[in-house]
Amino acid sequence: MARHTLDVLSPTPARTQHILSQDALDFIGRLAERFESRRQLLLALRESRAERYGNGDLPHFRAPRRNEDDWTVATPPADLLDRRVEITGPAGDTKMVINAFNSGANVYMSDFEDSQSPTWQNVIQGQVNLYDAVRRTLTYESPEGKQYRLNEKTATLMVRPRGLHLSEAHVLVSGKPIAAALFDFGLFFYHNAEALLAAGSGPYFYLPKLEDPLESAFWNDVFIWAQEQLGIPRGSIRATVLIETLPAAFVMEEILLTLREHSAGLNCGRWDYIFSYIKTLGHNPAYVLPDRGTVTMDKAFLAAYAKRLVQICHRRGAHAMGGMAAQIPIKSDPAANERALAKVRADKLREVQLGHDGTWVAHPGLVPIAREIFDAHMLLPNQFDVIPKGDVTGQDLLTPPEGAITEAGLRQNLRIAILYIEPWLRGIGCVPIDNLMEDAATAEISRTQVWQWLQHKPTLQEGGTLPPSRVIRVLDEELEAIEETIGWQAFRAGRFADAAALVEMLVFADACEPFLTIPAYKQLLEDEAASDAAKGGAA
Repeated sequence: MARHTLDVLSPTPARTQHILSQDALDFIGRLAERFESRRQLLLALRESRAERYGNGDLPHFRAPRRNEDDWTVATPPADLLDRRVEITGPAGDTKMVINAFNSGANVYMSDFEDSQSPTWQNVIQGQVNLYDAVRRTLTYESPEGKQYRLNEKTATLMVRPRGLHLSEAHVLVSGKPIAAALFDFGLFFYHNAEALLAAGSGPYFYLPKLEDPLESAFWNDVFIWAQEQLGIPRGSIRATVLIETLPAAFVMEEILLTLREHSAGLNCGRWDYIFSYIKTLGHNPAYVLPDRGTVTMDKAFLAAYAKRLVQICHRRGAHAMGGMAAQIPIKSDPAANERALAKVRADKLREVQLGHDGTWVAHPGLVPIAREIFDAHMLLPNQFDVIPKGDVTGQDLLTPPEGAITEAGLRQNLRIAILYIEPWLRGIGCVPIDNLMEDAATAEISRTQVWQWLQHKPTLQEGGTLPPSRVIRVLDEELEAIEETIGWQAFRAGRFADAAALVEMLVFADACEPFLTIPAYKQLLEDEAASDAAKGGAA
């Protein structure tokens, strides 16, 4: 008999109650009971690591272990052999889920993390969408009456649960919020693992925000436990780790080793990686980054990181996945659209020539372009035999690119942060801004970069330094410009003032807030409580 108590604090619509069945709740409750204390230890180790970096320590390679030179990860299952084009999007948006499955991509990563605002509605609808998709019953009707359903051939499903640092406040285990990562993973696995295996696939995942092999070992033990509980063969689960933190770049091989029986390779999570670089080294004046537009994958620490990822993965028989093309088609401007697509082609060509086995896109319209590049240069399902030559040193992984810091860059950062956080507070986590698909990772770059600049007050290209008064003035001006663009009524109906207040708090904090989604989630919960109180009063 379970020792824990489990309470669901928010109502669940009748059509979604099967997701939170008593058996499913018991499964995730036991999962949390077994692993929550270990998760808390890992989070404490993260805090200790961050404190050391704040005091001047730098990430470094670890001494190699003996007698481990000949290992490889598990052989990929058949439907993960060829992953040349992958697409992602929020799990809770039914239309986007169907379009992603039908996009022609090899793999669809359904996201509970950076591209989804974690409202209770979004989280539960995401589980419903995937439950129905696995059983091929998922449909959607638009307000205009257009019907959406799954094609006969769809992309292979992978799921990204939320990171270890986040909690799901709507479900309490023994009086405390359950880990969002265990909630997302546990519900999906409980409901769908057997059905996926019966259909010739399997329960496949992406793991975000890992920093250390202790964290990947945690997930490996979660996988072993979950498979044992449901009587599923060990090794059925496969997981790709997003290398999207600077500390993880120094321990890629160790992360693969801890997950090797469940590994589906590594991915260059480039946007979060830039954010992590700033966050990790933000107190060190030697590592101040220039405008985000000049921090590109072909330069300095990013080029070194991508090269090292391909080297390590291919030595160990694992997929080395490329990063996201954030561009989206620009239907209203053919010239601008062609410039955007040229950037996508160049980025994908760089990836396939380096040795990546596949890449990410954010929009179905980019799938044919990415596929064309990889088809032309990768004739086999993958290119595990390609290992880039030349050592990557620790200094290579730390070297910042050259470039200017400009007021235009400051304005862009503040504007993007406001324009992303505002819809996030309304439950939308995947937002097109300036013809790029922005998610939490790109907003994180924007706010941490301004925070870093305020720490060191570099000289701007236009002249002068960056005192707090200048940042406040620009923040106010960008807020006014947004109001002028969208109109007073739309501005007042939105959450722009709340978003700007959160941005101001984040950029002026003494210490860099680990993730903007932590204070933003508190705001979501406060909004939900206020809404519930208003409904109660009206009743």
